[in-house]
Formats: sequence, C-alpha cells, structure tokens
Amino acid sequence: MITAALFLAALFVAYANGANDNFKGVATLYGSAAATYKGAVALATVTTFAGSIASVYLATALMEAFSGIGLVPAAIAASPDFVLAVAAGAGATVLLATMLGQPVSTTHALTGALTGAGLLAAGTQLDVARLGMGFFAPLLLGPLLALLLTVPLYRTLSALARRFDIRRETCICVGAREFIPVRQLPYHAAVRQYTLPAPAVQMAVGMREECVERYQGRLLGVSAHEMVNALHYLSAGIVSFARGLNDTPKIVGLLLAVQALNAEFGSWAIAAAMAAGGLLNARKVAVTMSKRISRMNEGQALAANLVTGLLVILASRFGLPVSTTHVSVGAIGAIGLANGSAHRGVIGGILASWLLTLPVAAMVGALAYVVLRSFH
Repeated sequence: MITAALFLAALFVAYANGANDNFKGVATLYGSAAATYKGAVALATVTTFAGSIASVYLATALMEAFSGIGLVPAAIAASPDFVLAVAAGAGATVLLATMLGQPVSTTHALTGALTGAGLLAAGTQLDVARLGMGFFAPLLLGPLLALLLTVPLYRTLSALARRFDIRRETCICVGAREFIPVRQLPYHAAVRQYTLPAPAVQMAVGMREECVERYQGRLLGVSAHEMVNALHYLSAGIVSFARGLNDTPKIVGLLLAVQALNAEFGSWAIAAAMAAGGLLNARKVAVTMSKRISRMNEGQALAANLVTGLLVILASRFGLPVSTTHVSVGAIGAIGLANGSAHRGVIGGILASWLLTLPVAAMVGALAYVVLRSFH
C-alpha cells in the first residue's frame, strides 16, 4: 500500500512537471511560427521521453541529490511520510502554476518542498549549507548565465550574417558548372555553339535564382532559411532531450531513498507521466512561453535554444540542479532585450511566480508532512 502511494505521488509530480515544462524546449519553434502547436508538442514529447530514459545512465548524480539523503538524515529521507510530503508540495505548486499559465521550475518546487518538509522532519539536522550551495546557487545562476550567453551569441550570429550578406534567400549551391562559349564566324556564317568538358563539382554561395542560372543539370541547393530552420528543429529537440535528462532523475530520486522501485523502471514510468502531462495540459504555459515573453524570428530562436541546451546538458552531466524553466525563459527574455520586443509586464509576472514557487512549495510540503504524521 505504501509503495503504491509513493509511486502515485511520484507520477503526480511527473504529470505536473510535464504539463508545465514539456513545451519549454520547443517554445521558440511555436513562437517563431516555425511549427504548429501540435507539431511542437509531438517533437517535445518524443525527445523528452528519450532524455528521460537516457538519464538512467547519464544523470545518476541528480537522482542522488534529490533523494534527500545528505540534506536530511538518511532515516528521514527514507521515511514514506517525508517523501509523500515532498511530492505533494512540489506537485501541487507546479500544477497550480500550470493552471495559471505561469512557467515555473519543478526543480525550484522540489527544493522548496524538501526544505519545508525537511525543516519539520529534521529540524537543526537539515544541512542548510548544502541546501544553499548545492541547490539555490545553481538555480540562481541558470537564468543569469542564459542571459549573459544568449545576447552575445545572437549578436555574433547577426554580425556574421551581415558581414557575409547572408539572407533568408541565400543558397549554398553545389553542382557541376558548364561553360558554353560562343565562337563568332565571319559575316553571313552561322553561329556555332559548343560545350567544353564540365569541370569538377563546385560550391558557391548566392541567391537561389543565381544558383539555378549558374549551374546546369543536377543541383543541390540549401537556402539559409532552410538551414536555420533545420538547425532550429534540431536545437529544440536537444533542449527537450536535455530537459528530460535533467528533470526525470530529480523525480525518480524521491523514490530511491525508500527503495520503492529501481531507477530504470522508475525512469520509464516518470517519462510516461511527463509525456501525458505535456500532451494534455501544456497549452496555457505554451502560449506564455512562445507568444507573450518576446517576439523572435528563427535565427533569434535558434540562438536561445543553443544556449539553453548547452547549459542544461552540462548541468545534468555534473549533477547541478539548474532549472530548464529558468534557463529557457532567461534565454528567450535575452532575445527580447536584444531586439527590443521584451514584454516587461509578462516577464515581471513570471519572475514573481518564481519568487513564490519555493515558499509556496515549502509551506505545502510542511503542511502535508504535519497531516501525514497526524495519522501515526
């Protein structure tokens, strides 16, 4: 009975996480009109699921960090009441934010719930120093790093595009160029035309029309717009994969201390619940992330996704509990600051929800712990 309750609690957190977080990796696709809502959700679901499964092998440090062991004594971390309280605090907070359309951090909510339940369960035995350095510092640094990296990357890419006169219509052309010189014969004679042997395959950069005129026969042409769009889709998949890699072990970690299930089975179950949440309840947060924070084109969206994917994957590899939400919102907001389209009121509301996430999760987690203990 206890094992079933713990398992359902973890699935509740995973569902809430999927509803609030699944779309964040593909928000730039939808926001820049590179994909429809359904297409973006489908890509996010598949790649997040893959990241969730990969977390079993690549992100074990995060599983250990969010098991609560080390933050509170092992006996408390293994207590079903403690785990259920943490799940209730985190899941309820994230689900409430989702209903309001606010993109919040499940990592932040889990940290708050661990703190609230941990203070009541462990008292002075709660490792405050570890809580600060291991949890709060990465959460604060994530959006700041995203902001600091996205703006210069976007400006560098824009400068390169201007320097080489690369536009949406620019085409990389590969083909065998044929020269057809004309030899002028004496007056009244016919004009003869002949073709020299075609040289080796050549590559050139120009407008699509120029490529068609310049190369005869078979031609491989890739426009700058198509290339950026393909890279944008790839980067969105990478961000979603990174999110699954980063978030799944945090939820599975809740169950490790009580040995409710093994990591591999847990990751599959959590991945399925996250996918369900994303498919059924992601639209409100999707609109906020994609349409309300800032305006962006494909190139700007690509820069934001590259930074988000890089930071989240590195954090997952080294066991740092950064928030995909904080990093992705920081990157999208940075684009808005760079191109002057940032909606400051919306960003202010998101920041307020971030500030409230931790204390609300802490209070709900503490209250849940008191209620659960009252049954003993």
